[in-house]
Amino acid sequence: MRRVPPLTLLRTLFALGLRSIVRVLVYRAGIRFAFNPVRRLRADTPQGAFFSPVVADNVGCGRNPVSDWQQTARLFGFVSVAVGDEPPEWLANPLSGQCVPEPGRPWWQIPDFDPRVGDIKLIWELSRMDWVLAFAQRALCGDRRAIHRLNGWLSSWCETNPPYRGPNWKCGQEASIRVMHLAMGALILGQVRLATPALRDLIALHLRRIAPTLSYALGQDNNHGTSEAAALFIGGSWLESLGVAEAAAWAARGRHWLEERCRRLVGTAGTFSQYSLNYHRVMLDTLSMTEIWRRQLGLPALTEGLCQRMQAAANWLHAMVDPVSGDGPNLGANDGARLLQLSDTPYRDYRPSVQLAMALFAQRRAYQAVGPYDQGLIWLGVSLAMQAAAPPASRVADDGGIAVLRRGKAMAVLRYPRFRFRPSHADALHLDLWLAEDNLLRDGGTCSYNMDTSWLNYFSGTASHNTVHFDCRDQMPRLGRFLFGDWLRTTQVEWLQELDDVTSFAAGYRDARGAFHLRRIELSDAVLRVTDEVRGFSSKAVLRWRLAPGSWKLDGQRVSDGRRTLTVRASMPIVRCELVDGWESRHYLERTVLPVLEVEVGEAGVLTTDCEWPG
Repeated sequence: MRRVPPLTLLRTLFALGLRSIVRVLVYRAGIRFAFNPVRRLRADTPQGAFFSPVVADNVGCGRNPVSDWQQTARLFGFVSVAVGDEPPEWLANPLSGQCVPEPGRPWWQIPDFDPRVGDIKLIWELSRMDWVLAFAQRALCGDRRAIHRLNGWLSSWCETNPPYRGPNWKCGQEASIRVMHLAMGALILGQVRLATPALRDLIALHLRRIAPTLSYALGQDNNHGTSEAAALFIGGSWLESLGVAEAAAWAARGRHWLEERCRRLVGTAGTFSQYSLNYHRVMLDTLSMTEIWRRQLGLPALTEGLCQRMQAAANWLHAMVDPVSGDGPNLGANDGARLLQLSDTPYRDYRPSVQLAMALFAQRRAYQAVGPYDQGLIWLGVSLAMQAAAPPASRVADDGGIAVLRRGKAMAVLRYPRFRFRPSHADALHLDLWLAEDNLLRDGGTCSYNMDTSWLNYFSGTASHNTVHFDCRDQMPRLGRFLFGDWLRTTQVEWLQELDDVTSFAAGYRDARGAFHLRRIELSDAVLRVTDEVRGFSSKAVLRWRLAPGSWKLDGQRVSDGRRTLTVRASMPIVRCELVDGWESRHYLERTVLPVLEVEVGEAGVLTTDCEWPG
C-alpha cells in the first residue's frame, strides 16, 4: 500500500465523523487499559435444559422445516459441511480442521486475523445458532429427537465456550445474532413466557457482553449498531418479562439506540449506510425480528419515523430483486451473512426477507403468488391476508447513490457516489444489467475478508466492477483493509427520465487526482446504451464489462454469445480491446472465473457501448 498524504488522512477522518472516531478510540482504550467493565465480567456456565419438550403441531399448518442441519449444513449459504446428531467442533475451522490456539484465553486476547486458523468467520458461522431455528421447526413438526438434540448442542456450546473466553465471545454482533436466533426459536416453540432458567441465564450472559461495548458498534455506523441494539431490546424485554431486575435498562437502551441508528443509517429513500445488498438484508431482517418480538410481548409500538424508514428500506430491496429468482445485484461488501433462515431458499434469494419486511412495515405482500418465501411469515405468525404491493418500477434513491431503470424484462442498476458513510468498494459508476433472472453485466463481489492483499484489493477495488479504471489505480486510495480515503462525490446528475421508448439517467464524478467520468445510461426494451465521457487521467483508462459466464466470442470491438451482443465505439483511438479472464464471488469464500471485455484508451473522449438482446 503506497504512502497516503496527510491531507487525505485528515479528510477521511473528518468524513468518518468525530463522534464515531471517539467512540472507537474510547472502546479500544477501555479494552487495552481494562477500564471498560467488560474486562471484569465473570460468570458460571449455564446448566440444565434450555428448551422444554413440545407437543407436535404439524397438521394443516403449511409449515415446512428447513433441511439444513440434519446431515449437512451450508455455511454462508455455499460451503457444505457434514453434521450429525453430535455437536460440531465449535473451536475448529470446519474446512481445515485447525483449532483455535489457546481457546481458553479471554476474548480480547484473541486476534481478528490469525494465520494459524484462517478466516475467523468460519469459526463464528457455526456459533450463530441458525440450527436453533432448524431444530425448533422440526420439533414442532413431530421430530421427537429435535429438542433433545437442540439442548445437547446448546449444552455443548456453553461448555466449549465458557463465558467471555474464546473466539466466539470476541464480537458483540456475533453475540447479538445468537440472542435473536434464540428468541425466534423460543417464539416458534411457544416458550417465550416459559423460558427455562438455563435459557434465561444464557440470554443474560450475552447481554452483559454486548452492553459494555455498544459504543464500538455505534462507532462503526453499520449493521453492528443495529444488531446489538436489537439484541439488547429483544433480550432485555424478554428477561424483564421474566423478572430479571437489570433487564429493563437493557431493553430501554436497546430501543433508544435502535431508533437512533435507523434515523441515522437508513435514508429517507430506504438506502442503508453500507451500500450493500446483503448488509441491507441483514439490517432489514434484524428490524423484522425486532417488530415481531415487540408484537409478541405486546410492547409499545416503534416510532412512526422508524416504521417509515423500514417501509422505505423494504421497498428499496423489493425494487432491486428479481421476482422470479429472488436474486439481485452483488453490490458492495458481502460477508455471507443471512439471518432468520426459515425456508429452503438459496442464499442469494432475497424474497423471504422482502416478503416479511413488506408485510410487517408496509402491510403489503411483495409477491402475491404462494411460494417458499412465505415460510417466514407462516412460522412467525404474520398474516398473509393482505394486498399485493405494486410491482417494482424505475426509481432513484439519491441518499445512497442508486438508480434503478426498468423496461420490460430488463433492469439496469447504476451505483454513483453519495458517500455519507465509508464506502467498502471502489465501485463508482458500476453498472449491473439484468434480463429477468439473468445477470448479464455483473459485480465481482467480495470473496473473503481474510485473504492475500492482492485478492482483497482486487475484489473491493475498481478492477472488479463495470466502470472505468484510471491509470491502474483505484478510484479512492486504500487506507486499510476496510477503509478508503478521499471519498468520491458526485459532481453531475441528470435525473431519471421515462419516455415512451427509453428510460435514462446520468451521473459523474471527479476524483482527487483530477480524473473525470460521466456515465449516461439509456435503457429501451432490447438495448442498453452506455455513454462514458472520460478525461483528466495521466496515461490510460480501461473500460470493463464483466459478462455472465458463457461462450462469448470477440470480433473486433463486438463480443457476442450468439444471443446477446456488446459493441463498443470510441471518439478516440482504442489502444486495446480484448476478452480476458476475471473473477467473481457470488458467495463468501467462493471464487470463479468469468469473461471480461476490456477496452483501453490513452486519450480523453467518449466511449459508447451498446448491449443488445432479443426483444
